[in-house]
Amino acid sequence: MAEKEYAYFCGCSLEGTAKEYDESIRAVMKALGVGLVEPDDWSCCGSTPAHTVDHVFAAALAARNLSLVEKMNKDVLTTPCPSCLMAFKKAQHGMSGSEEFKAEVNELLDEPYNCGVESKSSLQIIYEDIGLEAIAAKVTHIMPDLKVAPYYGCILNRPPEIANFDDPENPVSMDNVLKAAGIEVADFAFKLECCGAAFGVPKREMVNKLSGKVLEMAVDAGANAIAVACPLCQQNLDLRQDQINSVTGARYNIPVIYFTQLMGLAFGLSPKELGMDKLFVSADKVTGRITKAEYDKMKEEEAAAKKAQKGKKEPAAEETKN
Repeated sequence: MAEKEYAYFCGCSLEGTAKEYDESIRAVMKALGVGLVEPDDWSCCGSTPAHTVDHVFAAALAARNLSLVEKMNKDVLTTPCPSCLMAFKKAQHGMSGSEEFKAEVNELLDEPYNCGVESKSSLQIIYEDIGLEAIAAKVTHIMPDLKVAPYYGCILNRPPEIANFDDPENPVSMDNVLKAAGIEVADFAFKLECCGAAFGVPKREMVNKLSGKVLEMAVDAGANAIAVACPLCQQNLDLRQDQINSVTGARYNIPVIYFTQLMGLAFGLSPKELGMDKLFVSADKVTGRITKAEYDKMKEEEAAAKKAQKGKKEPAAEETKN
């Protein structure tokens, strides 16, 4: 039986283009003793387009799903997708802050939403509710050749008054989760810069430039992979590398991996069950694994060799003085 259990909204993209994100989250949460229960008959949250049409309608699309969670007697809903998360959080923010707005939204629903559900990203659940010690305790494998640039994207923790998670200017949650999983993390200055989001079709040139800058800064930071928590960010940075290369003359070939896939690899889960084969740019060259015991032994031997080398240099230095 799971130690903790949450209502889980995978959203539309995680049933299609981002299926590997869903697969890796379920596998990692199971390994951490967390149960995920989908609301029956969930529907699209409205994501980013709905609010451009009508704010009440957009809130109703999100609130319908939140009301289903209330019926499950759950007070926390977790979702991996930042766009879904913001749809839920904005609906909650608007409805709990205005009785008039709440009434307008509920008028569109078959069953009213009573504002009794808190929405959290899956990253927030892992970071705050499960914790770094529990993550570290599950690590069985190390990827010694891997150095990751953690990329949060625009809306995972912004605007701060609605997101209410991590630092809106310098977030550290993904950094710390990956470090707890034994993964080397680069000091990445572009962790919050926009990749172009959903403008890939109408503004392809703009998206290629923005995403290209993220790739460039990751390489400059010494990273050989990028960790993401957003399906749209992953798609722009992974699928568009050939486009970006053709426009900029660059030769980017850097894997863009969901942070939960990296956690799963550290936990000893198979690449297949984590959907690693669904990445456009293969991560095979940078995610080679050795057991934690092998890694610890290797580090001990390296430390002993350095100590011995230092010991040889010190007597030589004394002889030179004499």
